Amino acid sequence: MRKLLFALTAIASAATMHAACATPAPQDKSTISQQALDATAPPTTMARLAAAKPVQAEHAMVVTAQHLATKVGVDILKQGGNAVDAAVAVGYTLAVVHPCCGNIGGGGFMMLHPADGKTVFLDFREKAPLKATPTMFQDADGNVVKGRSTHTYLGVGVPGTVMGLDAALKKYGSMSLKQVIAPAIKLARDGFILQQGDVNILHTRSAEFANHPNVAKTFLNQGKPYEVGDRLVQPQLARTLEQIEKGGTRAFYHGPIAEAVVKASEANGGLLSMKDFAEYTVKWDQPIECQYRDYTVMSSPPPSSGGTTICQILQLIKPYPMAKWGYGSVEATHHLVEAERRAFADRNTYLGDPAFVQNPIARLLSPEHVDQMRSTIQPDKATPSSEIHGSLGAAEGQHTTHYSVVDAEGNAVGVTYTINYLFGVGQIAADTGFFLNNEMDDFTSKPGVPNSFGLVQGEINQVEPGKRPLSSMSPTIVLNKGKLFMVTGSPGGSTIISTTLESILNVVDFGLNMQQAVDAPRLHHQWYPDTVLIEPGLLTPETETALEKMGHKFREVKSWGADEAILVNPKSKLLEGANDRRRPAGQAAGY
Repeated sequence: MRKLLFALTAIASAATMHAACATPAPQDKSTISQQALDATAPPTTMARLAAAKPVQAEHAMVVTAQHLATKVGVDILKQGGNAVDAAVAVGYTLAVVHPCCGNIGGGGFMMLHPADGKTVFLDFREKAPLKATPTMFQDADGNVVKGRSTHTYLGVGVPGTVMGLDAALKKYGSMSLKQVIAPAIKLARDGFILQQGDVNILHTRSAEFANHPNVAKTFLNQGKPYEVGDRLVQPQLARTLEQIEKGGTRAFYHGPIAEAVVKASEANGGLLSMKDFAEYTVKWDQPIECQYRDYTVMSSPPPSSGGTTICQILQLIKPYPMAKWGYGSVEATHHLVEAERRAFADRNTYLGDPAFVQNPIARLLSPEHVDQMRSTIQPDKATPSSEIHGSLGAAEGQHTTHYSVVDAEGNAVGVTYTINYLFGVGQIAADTGFFLNNEMDDFTSKPGVPNSFGLVQGEINQVEPGKRPLSSMSPTIVLNKGKLFMVTGSPGGSTIISTTLESILNVVDFGLNMQQAVDAPRLHHQWYPDTVLIEPGLLTPETETALEKMGHKFREVKSWGADEAILVNPKSKLLEGANDRRRPAGQAAGY
């Protein structure tokens, strides 16, 4: 019996969140097995679950965390642009309409699946300044100084988004930079009307905006927090985008934009230099690939830990009858937690920037290694994390955004990019108009000391000059018999991995449609702290009690992540877009 116990309020909000460009289609009952409907939840709850429908479209689909960015992406596709053109346009637009997380002051990853070609991965992750040192976040006694990696200019890595978007557009796009950046410039210059979802995010740091006059000038309304119906205008950001439009990456990395950031960094105790900007590079790579059931999962390689960790978890649970056990069951929950516990131990021990460390990917994903790890999972008892270690021996060396695009030709793009915290370091350099990242916190400030997401990591991810911090961002593409099946990914720090993984499991093993899959309550375990995070509605009281008797410890968290996913329905061939209920300002739309 599948215990699909969604909280009533969560399901109610999920059913009402899909907006206008494409109309939610009637429920396709074939996407939900009869077992899933024969659940132990009250009838009202199941009725609300059944009402969660993806947006369907025949030709193309865009799903983002902000409805205006979705509209821009769809407009680009209707104008004849391809998925990469739309993705670049969305990337710049989110920098305007989703300033907490969309960015030109941070970096990220792009997964690209050409309809007639090989899937590729683009790494435009931030880099540490050349003056960075392993102990830069510690005091003279070796203690980690709280806030130094998150609230000061020492936390700012060299931004990569502008070069990343430019590299993708030049290699795979069909439109000019002027065409794809124009909507973002207009929205920054003319402003846009704030909705409740926008205001909710702005209010998370409105009190801090007042500490910096140049931030308050734009992101406070005459000194007060913005409210629903207000217009947010960003003339300084518009000018920065116009400079990029005219000068491309050179304007950002060699001109007045970089100069302004470096000057502000120097004035505030940071380490950034013009050489850091001038020497920044992006990298094309091959994705991590694994098989799960009848599907090929293609996800992010290092410096992302996402693809390796997702594939390791999938290989660990592959022999288990997850579909038979059911979503939220004692057995499925126990075995998924135990797999996550072991995979995160390996993640935190062995993975880092491949330019600096040797990542043992083949060994981590080898059948022999996975089988050995699985042999330590007991069917009726939780393993304390203190008994789990990186299992190859000694190492050799929520505040992001994701969006998905599929065009009429079948080209697919998944992008996850970040400035780490909501609004990053919370500061803007001079009149550049964009928030700077605090991505340096993704390094380990000191081996064995948790970072802001609670991850305990080793020397392999210590700070080094020019190094990219290990990330959990996991833009992922799933193929079915070589054909596009799903594009998925999420923000959420270390929880990105479990969120992305569970969106796949919810469809492949538990028979949910794409909207139900991203709306479903989640769980997360990352080795340390030795606690399972759960969202309300995941477990029945009886199930939670049974798992606690097995040794699991739970902490309920209201919500995390924001999966923006697209599914190609193998029966109808329609594209099904799902905006996560946790991002009410977002939208799935197509034509």
